[in-house]
Amino acid sequence: MEIIDGKLVSCEMRKELAGKIEELKENFGKTPKLSVVIVGNDPASEIYVRNKSKACEEVGIISETIKLDENTTQEELDSVICGLSSDKSVDGILIQLPLPRHIDAKRALSIIPTEKDVDGFSSDNIGKLTQFDDDALLACTPHGIIELLKRYGVDFCGKHAVVVGRSNIVGKPVALLLLKENCTVTICHSKTQNLSEITKQADILVCAVGQKHLIKEDMVKEGVIAVDAGINRVDGKIYGDMDFDGVSKKAALITPVPGGVGPMTITMLLYNTYFAALRKTNE
Repeated sequence: MEIIDGKLVSCEMRKELAGKIEELKENFGKTPKLSVVIVGNDPASEIYVRNKSKACEEVGIISETIKLDENTTQEELDSVICGLSSDKSVDGILIQLPLPRHIDAKRALSIIPTEKDVDGFSSDNIGKLTQFDDDALLACTPHGIIELLKRYGVDFCGKHAVVVGRSNIVGKPVALLLLKENCTVTICHSKTQNLSEITKQADILVCAVGQKHLIKEDMVKEGVIAVDAGINRVDGKIYGDMDFDGVSKKAALITPVPGGVGPMTITMLLYNTYFAALRKTNE
């Protein structure tokens, strides 16, 4: 059994990305810029935004944070997004979720132009993904999962990949990415019957449902590649969707929580911002 070190891979990728961004500056005089919009005073969101800003600085991306009041109206938020959309210096736009309840998040996200949607959540980018279009900006956590496995030498072709979870943020896009890598993909969810019978068939098992230790040792087969994308905070501690101690006894490769998939999410956001800026140089 080998533990996948997401922190190490993320660090390696950021060093590589810093070099690419330096080349972009030298060859085209272009420095990528990411604009993050945060509405309200959610403590967790503020931490995430600070981490994103720090990561941008680390690799040479210009980062700006636009902080809006909790009582910001839908129209005011829409206006800010439209302004960033038309600003040619901005390569990526990110709206920090969750938004206050009176804000329609789906509407706000839909205003972001496809080419600046560095979260990869837009209908256009998801549509491109379904067509395996290399021009798509990919959802960051799913993209990070695939990159992690590639860097650990995983051969996807012909493998049976089981994805537990069907969210728009992780489950569905990671299933599509695994399909793109020539896996045979099964998607499970809260209505799936005999879940363990399906998970035991998985060569690659990805779980992202937000349920502490849903996947246990007796639900996986020997040699499974186990990817835990769940984050569950219980009594001040963070747990994954897999019982790490149990599943790791059978796994060939396994991601820990924390320190596995998590570090890759912001790294892929940085990559998307760079990619969005690079595309402009070819227009």
